[in-house]
Parts: sequence; structure tokens; C-alpha cells
Amino acid sequence: MLSQTEQKKRVAITAVDMLVERGLFFSGMKVGLGTGSTALPVVERLADYIHDGTLTDVKAVVTSFQTADACDELGIAVYSMNDRTIAGTLDIAIDGADEIDRECNLIKGGGAALLREKIVAYNACQFIIVADESKAVATIGTGFPVPVEIIVEARVPVVRALSSLGALCVLRAGIKKCGPVITDNGNQILDCTWESPIDPEKMERDITAIAGVVEVGLFTRCKPRVFIAHADGSVEERQPRA
Repeated sequence: MLSQTEQKKRVAITAVDMLVERGLFFSGMKVGLGTGSTALPVVERLADYIHDGTLTDVKAVVTSFQTADACDELGIAVYSMNDRTIAGTLDIAIDGADEIDRECNLIKGGGAALLREKIVAYNACQFIIVADESKAVATIGTGFPVPVEIIVEARVPVVRALSSLGALCVLRAGIKKCGPVITDNGNQILDCTWESPIDPEKMERDITAIAGVVEVGLFTRCKPRVFIAHADGSVEERQPRA
């Protein structure tokens, strides 16, 4: 039986290999690369194909300093979404997730990179998620917290508005740092949970409408193709309903 760490590596390798075989990863592509413990093995596997010459002229847009550093070490060229070479659109984006429901709705942002992750995902022609089996759930909202990135000066009114939507809000604290987490964009994170499962699509709309909210870690408007590794070594592929 595979451990969670082994599942993450298995799904990363399997997904990248299948995307290359199907022509969704190709030379000259513009690819968005995500953040976290499942996304980084994806970056490593992609680098293998670049180093052996299978893929050339790959242009990456990354969602965090962590992924940028990994690309720098592995020799993957990194661009901005604003670069003329990228022109604001990507051929494909691949990332991990914190929770995935049966309709391929996601919670992302456990690593506090939700804003850049959503910019990348929602501007890609194809969106791919890789995950271990612990991330697959029946419903979302009551387990893993939904992160909400907020403007620092708006914390109190945003908490009040989120509370009116039934959320229990906790300001995310730093680890080995006094005070709250500060995102790569200079903002703070509220982690939100509900007593009962939520309607993810409606909640994404409602939360993004709150003044002072920068972004919410609910991903519902761009349904991904999902690869999930299981402890028995198998990899399941899910596609959103048409």
C-alpha cells in the first residue's frame, strides 16, 4: 500500500506521462505550474521531459516563490502572465488541491497561494488537478477550511460579512513567525468553515462580492480534469460532467 507521499509522486508522474502521450503537454506550450507537495513532483517530472529533449521551448507561469525556485533549480523558464510571450493565456495549468468534491469543485489555498493559483487556472485552456486519495470528499465546506485572502485593513468588516454567510473565520497564523500569515501579495488569510456543507458555486460568488476580499479558495467556474492516486497504486481519472 502506498503512503500519502508515495501517492503524490505516483499521481504526478502518471498525470504528466499521460498528458505528454495525449499531446496536452507539448513543445512550445505555455503551462501554469501550481504550488504544494503534489504540484512540485509535477514540476520535477516535467523537467525530466525537458532534459531528455522530448519537450522543448516550454514556457512556465508559476503560482508562488516556492515553485519559481523549483523551476530555477530544474532549468524551466519562468514568465509572467503579463509577458508578451504569454499574452495572458495558457495552454494548460496543472496543480494540486486541498479538497475535491464529486462535481470537481475544489478547495485550494492551503499554501496561501490561492490568488495566483486562480489567475493561472482561470486563464488556461485546460485545467488539470493531481491529488492523493485523501483529497477526494463527498462535500466541501465542513472539513478543510476555505481560505479567503483579504486586504489587511478590511479584516473586521470581511469577517462580519463572512459570518453572515454562516462561516466560522480564523485568521491564519504564521509558523515560526509571530503574527498572521502574509501572502506573496502582502495580504492576510481567513480560514473559513461551516457547520453544514455549502453550495460551492454560490459561495464562491457571494464571497468574491464582499468588499475587501481579494480572492477565495473555492474553484468552481473552471472545472478541472482530475487525477487521483489511491493507496493500492491505481490512478483514477475524473472529468467534470458536461
